Amino acid sequence: MPYNQLDRTQLNIKPLSQRKNKVNIESDHIPITEQPKNNSERFRTLVDQTVQKIINARKNDLPVMLTFGAHTIKNGMGPVIIKLMEDGWLTHLATNGAGIIHDWEFAFQGKSSEDVEAYVNEGQFGIWEETGKYINLAILIGAYEGMGYGESVGSMIQNEGVKIPTIEELQSVILDYKNDNMEKASAALDILHYIQKLDIETGWLQISFPYKNYCVQSNAFRLGIPFTGHPMIGHDIIYTHPMNHGAALGRVALRDFLSFANSVSELDGGVYMSVGSAVMSPMIFEKSLSMSQNLSIQNNKHIDDHYMIIVDLAKSDWDWQKNGEPPVTDPAYYLRYLKTFNRMGGEMQYLSADNRDFLLAIYHSLSKIE
Repeated sequence: MPYNQLDRTQLNIKPLSQRKNKVNIESDHIPITEQPKNNSERFRTLVDQTVQKIINARKNDLPVMLTFGAHTIKNGMGPVIIKLMEDGWLTHLATNGAGIIHDWEFAFQGKSSEDVEAYVNEGQFGIWEETGKYINLAILIGAYEGMGYGESVGSMIQNEGVKIPTIEELQSVILDYKNDNMEKASAALDILHYIQKLDIETGWLQISFPYKNYCVQSNAFRLGIPFTGHPMIGHDIIYTHPMNHGAALGRVALRDFLSFANSVSELDGGVYMSVGSAVMSPMIFEKSLSMSQNLSIQNNKHIDDHYMIIVDLAKSDWDWQKNGEPPVTDPAYYLRYLKTFNRMGGEMQYLSADNRDFLLAIYHSLSKIE
């Protein structure tokens, strides 16, 4: 027998406008003119090395990938990342589900980051109408239109709305399913289910995003740069909303993983920057590189000339370059974002630094290049 399940339709879901937030993007964002505070010798050395690797990669039309955790968005780094995209330095961006959500909320209301402890105590953490409804709606429509997670949400923000297919269109796609569009027919069934279950009106749904100039994923969509989202079910607040649908999420997330893997497959001679992502970035990278090596080997090639700069706040005294992987008795062995990337061939460097300092330093150095 199936396990009992919690009924999300019974939740008291409140308007997002009633939530207290800790970050205001207008006052708390990091302007591109701000200078990094870190001036240590190792910081300057690795920033200079990374900048040169980026310049060489872009001269040869090779990927420069930036993968980051949600705190990079919460710290107000949107304007810096957007400028790096606009200047042509970044070819692929990736984040986790929380990064998608904070970026969306900043675009929608200019504020994000709730008090988890206080709202869990009130039974209200993450249970907000607009975030849950609109992001899940973007996912449902994106799954139907063949988009990934980041593109689905980014297009909603950039276009300030989303088109909900009519019941007649959905029924036509469902009834006319064939082998080459069975997935679209399945996605159409998902949308039809929610239209009827939640009484959603079809047609164009206008949604205002007055702060979208701070939004990384919408600007990536505007610029045609892949921005992929890599969620884990149950990790993010959108799963508390009754519009959340696992099948739709799976479709968009899988497309994004394969898009990410495609960029990794072209990474020989390129640059991979992992900033503040202790689990998601190393996990998706190792599977992507393994598949990429599999395909390369079949063509008598091998990916060896990739440069990986891993940035996090945690200190690491272990010399990965000199000593290789530590024994299981050493705490350094359990730093996933070091152990995993150290196993990925190429060149790995680790920098203990604030994500704001690192990205600002990268931007300022690259902005001097003519």
